[in-house]
Amino acid sequence: MQLTARSLAGIDASSARADILAHIGALEGAIRTTAIFVEQYSGLPLRLVVLPEYLFTSYPAGETIEGFAARVGFAPDGPEYDALGKLAQRLGLYIAGNAYETDRHFPGFYFQASFLIAPDGNVALRYRRLLSMFAPSPHDLWEAYLDRYGLDGVFPVADTALGRIAAIASEEILYPEIARVFALRGAEIFVHSSSEIGSPLATPKDIAKRARAFENMAYVVSANTAGISGTPMPIASADGNSQIVDWRGKLVAQSLSGETYTAFAEIDLAALRAARRRPAMTNMLARQRPQMFAEAFGAAAAAFQPPGAMLDDGGIATPPPRDYFRKAQEAVIDRLLRADILR
Repeated sequence: MQLTARSLAGIDASSARADILAHIGALEGAIRTTAIFVEQYSGLPLRLVVLPEYLFTSYPAGETIEGFAARVGFAPDGPEYDALGKLAQRLGLYIAGNAYETDRHFPGFYFQASFLIAPDGNVALRYRRLLSMFAPSPHDLWEAYLDRYGLDGVFPVADTALGRIAAIASEEILYPEIARVFALRGAEIFVHSSSEIGSPLATPKDIAKRARAFENMAYVVSANTAGISGTPMPIASADGNSQIVDWRGKLVAQSLSGETYTAFAEIDLAALRAARRRPAMTNMLARQRPQMFAEAFGAAAAAFQPPGAMLDDGGIATPPPRDYFRKAQEAVIDRLLRADILR
Protein backbone atom coordinates (compact mmCIF):
# COMPACT_ATOMS: atom_id res chain seq x y z
CA MET A 1 0.00 0.00 0.00
CA GLN A 2 1.69 3.19 -1.21
CA LEU A 3 0.20 5.81 1.14
CA THR A 4 1.00 9.34 2.28
CA ALA A 5 2.84 9.61 5.59
CA ARG A 6 1.70 12.41 7.88
CA SER A 7 4.17 14.49 9.83
CA LEU A 8 3.08 15.33 13.36
CA ALA A 9 5.88 17.85 13.96
CA GLY A 10 4.79 20.72 16.19
CA ILE A 11 1.57 19.02 17.29
CA ASP A 12 0.98 18.48 21.01
CA ALA A 13 0.94 14.93 22.36
CA SER A 14 -2.80 14.67 22.92
CA SER A 15 -3.67 15.87 19.40
CA ALA A 16 -0.92 13.73 17.86
CA ARG A 17 -2.24 10.59 19.57
CA ALA A 18 -5.75 11.32 18.33
CA ASP A 19 -4.45 11.88 14.79
CA ILE A 20 -2.58 8.55 14.85
CA LEU A 21 -5.66 6.59 15.90
CA ALA A 22 -7.79 8.37 13.30
CA HIS A 23 -5.19 7.57 10.64
CA ILE A 24 -5.21 3.88 11.60
CA GLY A 25 -9.00 3.84 11.43
CA ALA A 26 -8.99 5.46 7.99
CA LEU A 27 -6.95 2.58 6.55
CA GLU A 28 -9.82 0.13 6.77
CA GLY A 29 -11.79 1.44 3.80
CA ALA A 30 -8.73 1.65 1.56
CA ILE A 31 -7.59 -1.88 2.39
CA ARG A 32 -11.09 -3.37 2.04
CA THR A 33 -11.48 -1.80 -1.39
CA THR A 34 -8.02 -3.00 -2.38
CA ALA A 35 -8.87 -6.55 -1.29
CA ILE A 36 -11.94 -6.54 -3.55
CA PHE A 37 -10.00 -5.31 -6.59
CA VAL A 38 -7.07 -7.69 -6.02
CA GLU A 39 -9.38 -10.71 -5.78
CA GLN A 40 -11.40 -9.64 -8.83
CA TYR A 41 -8.22 -9.12 -10.85
CA SER A 42 -6.20 -12.15 -9.78
CA GLY A 43 -8.77 -14.59 -8.43
CA LEU A 44 -6.72 -14.81 -5.24
CA PRO A 45 -7.54 -13.42 -1.78
CA LEU A 46 -5.48 -10.64 -0.25
CA ARG A 47 -3.53 -12.14 2.66
CA LEU A 48 -0.73 -9.66 3.41
CA VAL A 49 -0.61 -5.85 3.33
CA VAL A 50 2.65 -3.93 3.78
CA LEU A 51 2.45 -0.29 4.86
CA PRO A 52 5.18 2.36 4.31
CA GLU A 53 7.80 3.53 6.77
CA TYR A 54 6.71 5.80 9.68
CA LEU A 55 3.28 6.20 8.03
CA PHE A 56 1.55 7.62 11.11
CA THR A 57 4.11 10.16 12.36
CA SER A 58 6.87 10.73 9.77
CA TYR A 59 10.43 11.21 11.05
CA PRO A 60 11.51 13.09 14.25
CA ALA A 61 12.69 16.29 12.47
CA GLY A 62 15.34 17.29 15.00
CA GLU A 63 13.26 16.68 18.13
CA THR A 64 15.05 15.26 21.17
CA ILE A 65 14.95 11.49 21.56
CA GLU A 66 13.12 11.73 24.88
CA GLY A 67 10.65 14.34 23.58
CA PHE A 68 9.75 12.44 20.42
CA ALA A 69 9.41 9.14 22.31
CA ALA A 70 7.05 10.69 24.86
CA ARG A 71 4.97 12.57 22.29
CA VAL A 72 4.31 9.97 19.56
CA GLY A 73 6.18 6.73 20.39
CA PHE A 74 4.01 3.61 20.30
CA ALA A 75 4.12 1.54 23.49
CA PRO A 76 4.24 -2.20 22.68
CA ASP A 77 1.03 -2.67 24.70
CA GLY A 78 -0.43 0.73 23.83
CA PRO A 79 -3.61 1.88 22.06
CA GLU A 80 -1.94 2.21 18.64
CA TYR A 81 -1.02 -1.47 18.43
CA ASP A 82 -4.40 -2.36 19.88
CA ALA A 83 -6.09 -0.41 17.07
CA LEU A 84 -3.87 -2.05 14.44
CA GLY A 85 -4.65 -5.47 15.91
CA LYS A 86 -8.37 -4.88 15.76
CA LEU A 87 -8.00 -3.66 12.17
CA ALA A 88 -6.17 -6.86 11.20
CA GLN A 89 -8.92 -8.90 12.90
CA ARG A 90 -11.72 -7.10 11.07
CA LEU A 91 -9.93 -7.45 7.73
CA GLY A 92 -8.80 -11.03 8.35
CA LEU A 93 -5.26 -10.53 7.03
CA TYR A 94 -1.66 -9.83 8.02
CA ILE A 95 -0.60 -6.17 8.28
CA ALA A 96 3.09 -5.22 8.19
CA GLY A 97 4.23 -1.69 8.91
CA ASN A 98 6.68 0.57 10.69
CA ALA A 99 6.51 3.00 13.62
CA TYR A 100 8.62 4.60 16.32
CA GLU A 101 8.29 2.55 19.47
CA THR A 102 9.06 3.00 23.16
CA ASP A 103 10.24 0.36 25.64
CA ARG A 104 9.55 0.46 29.39
CA HIS A 105 12.89 -1.26 30.01
CA PHE A 106 14.73 1.63 28.32
CA PRO A 107 12.90 4.81 29.40
CA GLY A 108 13.46 7.90 27.29
CA PHE A 109 14.41 5.90 24.19
CA TYR A 110 12.54 5.16 21.01
CA PHE A 111 13.38 2.51 18.43
CA GLN A 112 12.24 2.43 14.83
CA ALA A 113 10.22 -0.77 14.79
CA SER A 114 8.88 -2.84 11.91
CA PHE A 115 5.93 -5.01 12.89
CA LEU A 116 3.74 -7.79 11.55
CA ILE A 117 0.25 -8.15 12.97
CA ALA A 118 -1.59 -11.43 12.45
CA PRO A 119 -5.27 -11.86 11.57
CA ASP A 120 -5.94 -12.80 15.21
CA GLY A 121 -4.88 -9.27 16.19
CA ASN A 122 -1.61 -10.25 17.88
CA VAL A 123 1.82 -8.87 17.01
CA ALA A 124 3.52 -11.81 15.28
CA LEU A 125 6.79 -9.98 14.66
CA ARG A 126 8.54 -6.98 16.18
CA TYR A 127 11.89 -5.99 14.66
CA ARG A 128 13.78 -2.90 15.77
CA ARG A 129 16.01 -1.23 13.21
CA LEU A 130 19.71 -1.89 13.82
CA LEU A 131 21.37 0.47 11.33
CA SER A 132 20.22 4.09 11.34
CA MET A 133 22.06 7.36 10.93
CA PHE A 134 20.06 9.39 13.46
CA ALA A 135 18.17 6.97 15.73
CA PRO A 136 19.09 4.68 18.64
CA SER A 137 19.77 1.05 17.78
CA PRO A 138 19.55 -2.04 20.00
CA HIS A 139 23.30 -2.31 19.28
CA ASP A 140 23.81 0.96 21.20
CA LEU A 141 22.44 -0.86 24.27
CA TRP A 142 23.83 -4.24 23.27
CA GLU A 143 24.61 -6.04 26.52
CA ALA A 144 21.48 -4.78 28.27
CA TYR A 145 19.33 -5.40 25.20
CA LEU A 146 20.55 -8.98 24.73
CA ASP A 147 20.02 -9.68 28.42
CA ARG A 148 16.42 -8.60 28.00
CA TYR A 149 15.50 -9.99 24.57
CA GLY A 150 18.23 -12.36 23.39
CA LEU A 151 19.39 -12.76 19.81
CA ASP A 152 15.94 -13.98 18.74
CA GLY A 153 14.58 -10.60 19.78
CA VAL A 154 17.20 -8.81 17.69
CA PHE A 155 16.75 -10.92 14.53
CA PRO A 156 13.17 -12.23 14.74
CA VAL A 157 11.58 -14.38 12.04
CA ALA A 158 7.84 -15.09 12.25
CA ASP A 159 6.66 -18.56 11.23
CA THR A 160 3.21 -17.79 9.82
CA ALA A 161 0.51 -19.38 7.70
CA LEU A 162 1.97 -17.40 4.78
CA GLY A 163 5.54 -18.61 5.28
CA ARG A 164 8.46 -17.42 7.36
CA ILE A 165 8.56 -13.62 7.38
CA ALA A 166 11.23 -11.13 8.45
CA ALA A 167 11.17 -7.32 8.37
CA ILE A 168 13.83 -5.03 6.94
CA ALA A 169 13.52 -1.33 7.76
CA SER A 170 14.03 1.38 5.16
CA GLU A 171 17.73 1.95 4.37
CA GLU A 172 18.67 -1.41 5.84
CA ILE A 173 17.84 -2.95 2.46
CA LEU A 174 21.21 -1.50 1.39
CA TYR A 175 23.09 -3.70 3.87
CA PRO A 176 23.39 -7.33 2.72
CA GLU A 177 24.30 -8.54 6.21
CA ILE A 178 20.83 -7.76 7.59
CA ALA A 179 18.96 -9.79 4.98
CA ARG A 180 21.55 -12.57 5.07
CA VAL A 181 21.14 -13.11 8.81
CA PHE A 182 17.38 -13.35 8.37
CA ALA A 183 17.80 -15.82 5.51
CA LEU A 184 20.12 -17.92 7.67
CA ARG A 185 17.36 -17.93 10.27
CA GLY A 186 14.88 -19.27 7.70
CA ALA A 187 13.14 -16.15 6.34
CA GLU A 188 11.38 -16.60 2.99
CA ILE A 189 9.65 -13.20 2.69
CA PHE A 190 11.16 -9.82 3.56
CA VAL A 191 8.59 -7.11 4.28
CA HIS A 192 10.23 -3.74 3.64
CA SER A 193 8.60 -0.51 4.84
CA SER A 194 10.37 2.47 3.28
CA SER A 195 10.20 6.17 2.56
CA GLU A 196 12.50 6.90 -0.35
CA ILE A 197 12.85 8.73 -3.64
CA GLY A 198 11.00 7.30 -6.60
CA SER A 199 12.67 7.57 -10.00
CA PRO A 200 12.57 6.08 -13.49
CA LEU A 201 16.30 5.51 -12.95
CA ALA A 202 17.57 2.57 -10.92
CA THR A 203 18.02 3.97 -7.41
CA PRO A 204 20.39 2.35 -4.87
CA LYS A 205 17.40 0.91 -3.00
CA ASP A 206 15.85 -0.46 -6.19
CA ILE A 207 19.08 -2.26 -7.01
CA ALA A 208 19.41 -3.51 -3.43
CA LYS A 209 15.87 -4.94 -3.33
CA ARG A 210 16.59 -7.16 -6.32
CA ALA A 211 20.00 -8.12 -4.98
CA ARG A 212 18.66 -9.05 -1.53
CA ALA A 213 15.93 -11.16 -3.14
CA PHE A 214 18.27 -13.01 -5.52
CA GLU A 215 21.18 -13.62 -3.17
CA ASN A 216 18.90 -14.93 -0.39
CA MET A 217 16.28 -16.64 -2.58
CA ALA A 218 13.50 -14.71 -0.87
CA TYR A 219 10.61 -12.44 -1.80
CA VAL A 220 10.88 -8.71 -1.09
CA VAL A 221 7.59 -6.85 -0.58
CA SER A 222 8.51 -3.17 -0.45
CA ALA A 223 6.04 -0.36 0.33
CA ASN A 224 7.12 3.26 -0.20
CA THR A 225 5.35 6.39 0.98
CA ALA A 226 3.24 8.43 -1.43
CA GLY A 227 5.02 11.51 -0.14
CA ILE A 228 5.05 13.02 3.35
CA SER A 229 2.49 15.68 4.23
CA GLY A 230 2.94 18.41 6.82
CA THR A 231 6.59 19.23 6.13
CA PRO A 232 8.28 21.98 4.09
CA MET A 233 9.73 19.28 1.82
CA PRO A 234 7.98 18.97 -1.56
CA ILE A 235 5.42 16.21 -0.99
CA ALA A 236 6.50 13.94 -3.86
CA SER A 237 10.13 13.79 -2.72
CA ALA A 238 9.56 10.34 -1.21
CA ASP A 239 6.99 8.85 -3.56
CA GLY A 240 6.65 5.92 -5.93
CA ASN A 241 8.26 2.61 -6.92
CA SER A 242 6.60 0.37 -4.32
CA GLN A 243 7.32 -3.11 -5.61
CA ILE A 244 7.42 -6.86 -5.21
CA VAL A 245 10.52 -8.80 -6.21
CA ASP A 246 10.49 -12.59 -6.43
CA TRP A 247 13.16 -15.00 -5.21
CA ARG A 248 14.93 -14.90 -8.59
CA GLY A 249 15.44 -11.14 -8.29
CA LYS A 250 12.74 -10.48 -10.88
CA LEU A 251 10.53 -7.42 -10.47
CA VAL A 252 6.98 -8.76 -10.68
CA ALA A 253 4.96 -5.68 -9.68
CA GLN A 254 5.69 -1.96 -9.28
CA SER A 255 3.68 1.19 -8.63
CA LEU A 256 4.16 4.63 -10.13
CA SER A 257 3.54 7.69 -7.96
CA GLY A 258 0.70 8.66 -5.64
CA GLU A 259 -1.52 6.69 -3.30
CA THR A 260 -2.07 3.27 -4.82
CA TYR A 261 -2.29 -0.45 -4.18
CA THR A 262 -0.98 -1.47 -7.63
CA ALA A 263 2.19 -3.22 -6.40
CA PHE A 264 0.52 -6.59 -5.77
CA ALA A 265 1.47 -10.09 -6.84
CA GLU A 266 1.15 -13.76 -5.98
CA ILE A 267 3.70 -15.11 -3.51
CA ASP A 268 4.58 -18.63 -4.72
CA LEU A 269 6.14 -20.23 -1.65
CA ALA A 270 6.03 -23.72 -3.15
CA ALA A 271 8.28 -22.66 -6.03
CA LEU A 272 10.68 -20.82 -3.70
CA ARG A 273 10.96 -23.80 -1.36
CA ALA A 274 11.52 -26.22 -4.24
CA ALA A 275 14.31 -24.00 -5.61
CA ARG A 276 15.98 -23.78 -2.18
CA ARG A 277 16.02 -27.59 -1.93
CA ARG A 278 17.38 -28.16 -5.46
CA PRO A 279 21.18 -28.48 -6.04
CA ALA A 280 22.04 -25.91 -8.71
CA MET A 281 24.36 -23.01 -9.52
CA THR A 282 21.37 -20.75 -8.90
CA ASN A 283 20.88 -22.03 -5.34
CA MET A 284 22.55 -18.97 -3.84
CA LEU A 285 21.57 -19.85 -0.29
CA ALA A 286 22.90 -23.41 -0.19
CA ARG A 287 26.17 -22.32 -1.80
CA GLN A 288 27.02 -19.90 1.03
CA ARG A 289 29.97 -20.56 3.40
CA PRO A 290 29.40 -18.18 6.33
CA GLN A 291 32.23 -19.53 8.48
CA MET A 292 34.71 -18.46 5.81
CA PHE A 293 33.92 -14.78 6.44
CA ALA A 294 33.66 -14.79 10.23
CA GLU A 295 37.39 -14.24 10.91
CA ALA A 296 37.71 -11.36 8.42
CA PHE A 297 34.66 -9.61 9.87
CA GLY A 298 35.93 -10.10 13.40
CA ALA A 299 39.36 -8.70 12.59
CA ALA A 300 37.90 -5.43 11.30
CA ALA A 301 35.11 -5.07 13.88
CA ALA A 302 37.07 -2.99 16.41
CA ALA A 303 37.31 -0.05 14.00
CA PHE A 304 33.55 0.29 13.65
CA GLN A 305 30.79 1.46 16.00
CA PRO A 306 31.23 -0.37 19.34
CA PRO A 307 28.34 -2.13 21.05
CA GLY A 308 26.68 -0.59 24.07
CA ALA A 309 27.80 2.97 23.32
CA MET A 310 24.68 4.43 24.98
CA LEU A 311 25.21 2.56 28.25
CA ASP A 312 27.04 4.42 31.01
CA ASP A 313 29.72 2.85 33.24
CA GLY A 314 27.00 1.36 35.42
CA GLY A 315 25.22 -0.21 32.46
CA ILE A 316 22.36 2.33 32.55
CA ALA A 317 20.91 3.37 29.18
CA THR A 318 21.03 7.12 28.64
CA PRO A 319 19.50 8.83 25.56
CA PRO A 320 22.16 11.00 23.85
CA PRO A 321 21.80 14.50 22.41
CA ARG A 322 21.10 14.81 18.69
CA ASP A 323 24.69 15.69 17.77
CA TYR A 324 25.86 12.33 19.13
CA PHE A 325 25.10 10.47 15.91
CA ARG A 326 27.27 12.58 13.63
CA LYS A 327 30.12 12.60 16.16
CA ALA A 328 29.92 8.81 16.47
CA GLN A 329 30.23 8.41 12.72
CA GLU A 330 33.16 10.83 12.62
CA ALA A 331 34.87 8.70 15.28
CA VAL A 332 34.32 5.55 13.19
CA ILE A 333 35.83 7.22 10.12
CA ASP A 334 38.84 8.26 12.20
CA ARG A 335 39.34 4.68 13.42
CA LEU A 336 39.00 3.35 9.86
CA LEU A 337 41.74 5.75 8.76
CA ARG A 338 44.03 4.72 11.60
CA ALA A 339 43.38 1.04 10.83
CA ASP A 340 44.32 1.70 7.18
CA ILE A 341 40.88 0.53 6.04
CA LEU A 342 40.33 4.03 4.61
CA ARG A 343 42.93 6.35 3.07
